[in-house]
Amino acid sequence: MLNNISYFPIFGKPLMMYLGIITLASFLFTASISIMNKKGIHAIPFKWHPRMAIISITLALIHGTLGVLAYIK
Repeated sequence: MLNNISYFPIFGKPLMMYLGIITLASFLFTASISIMNKKGIHAIPFKWHPRMAIISITLALIHGTLGVLAYIK
């Protein structure tokens, strides 16, 4: 059953692939908030850094869980 969710095709590629790309982008965005604020660029307030970290970790846990559970029968 979880194979159906993990490998649900979107434009011919599995859902897990897109979730992994979104997770990576989210982690990079989280890091960029911190780096920009250290350099004095305050386009995105630093209060968004912890929020994005929580979102990134949640996406990573979902991505990892789907990946592991896809192989458990």
